[in-house]
Amino acid sequence: MRNRRAALGDAWVDKSIAKANTFNAEFQHFITEYAWHGAWGRPGLDWKTRRVLVLAVTSALGRWDEFEIHLRGALTPGNAHTLTPDEVREALIQIAIYAGVPAANTGFAKAVQILRELGMEPQPHPADQAWHTGVGRSVFTHTRPKLHATVREARNKAPAHTLVFSHALGQDGSMWDLVANELAAGHRVICPDTRGHGRSQTPAEPLTLTELAADAARLIDELAGGPVVWVGLSMGGLIGQELALRHPDKVKALVLANTTSGYDEVGREAIGQRIATVESHGLGAISTTTMARFFSEDFRRNQAAAVARHQRLLEATDPDGYTACAAALCDADYGYRLGQIRVPTLVVAGTADQTTPIEAAQTLARGIPGAQLALLEGCAHLSAVEQPQAFAELLSEFVASL
Repeated sequence: MRNRRAALGDAWVDKSIAKANTFNAEFQHFITEYAWHGAWGRPGLDWKTRRVLVLAVTSALGRWDEFEIHLRGALTPGNAHTLTPDEVREALIQIAIYAGVPAANTGFAKAVQILRELGMEPQPHPADQAWHTGVGRSVFTHTRPKLHATVREARNKAPAHTLVFSHALGQDGSMWDLVANELAAGHRVICPDTRGHGRSQTPAEPLTLTELAADAARLIDELAGGPVVWVGLSMGGLIGQELALRHPDKVKALVLANTTSGYDEVGREAIGQRIATVESHGLGAISTTTMARFFSEDFRRNQAAAVARHQRLLEATDPDGYTACAAALCDADYGYRLGQIRVPTLVVAGTADQTTPIEAAQTLARGIPGAQLALLEGCAHLSAVEQPQAFAELLSEFVASL
């Protein structure tokens, strides 16, 4: 009875008990003992999981009376281990796949009715303005060159900050999906495709970091409407430095991951060689060696499918976009200007990153006043892909301190 009352609430259980009679009282006792003790009393699953299981099975079987009893119990404030409306929605979307759209359609209708009864009626929202929360809303800038980005709105609350995630050379905004989904719980998250990558416009000639930072400033004006936390990895980190120096009003904080303040002669020569190879033979000619730089040996061995996905992403990049942005990186030289960056800054480095080693991160951290340095053990260049949970935790802690 303790479990039954905790799940469904005293009022509902008292009402049910009051209806008992000499004919059905023993059946009620039987259900209470075998369901609420025999199953719900077991410690093997948490109660939220048990609630979702019951909703899934009762909707699949069309047991709508039982579905309503448990859904009302799951949504009623004060009951034990309640579900949020968002959790119920996600359960019903899952049910639509495995039990059929008609079952989920009825489930949604009954859920809205119960939410209304409980004073939790959802606000109107046009169906043609909905999108997949794990990917975000796809948008383009109004100004040219056209830039594409995905936007994830903060879930269930006003956003604490707007975060812009800027990807590495030869990738696109989807590189950030796992980290972006974590941070979207409390923040507005924008993941742009840098010019020449993804669905953004491809340049007709080589670019400069000044132009890429101007693109970033336009994007922030159109999509954010105020200063942002700029999270840049590799190329994205160099764009972030240029943005903070040339457009300081657009940036409230910086996260510079697996990046540098500039390349020496050896680094510039290596980039130049990659540009020449791509111009002569295409991106396929450098994709395997790039993956060896992007990911640690352990990750390449244990996560081959993930590596293959990012290799395909590189090979699908427009060669002109790749070479134009690569040429811009060669001109990076911020070492003597780092002291002019006056926003809170987190520098992230991977201990196995041979492209931008720890020394490059240490230079950034020493040069930017008050910058913090964090290391991800065993990570190579694409640290946000290799250790997304650890990266998200570092980022969440940093943003919470702003």
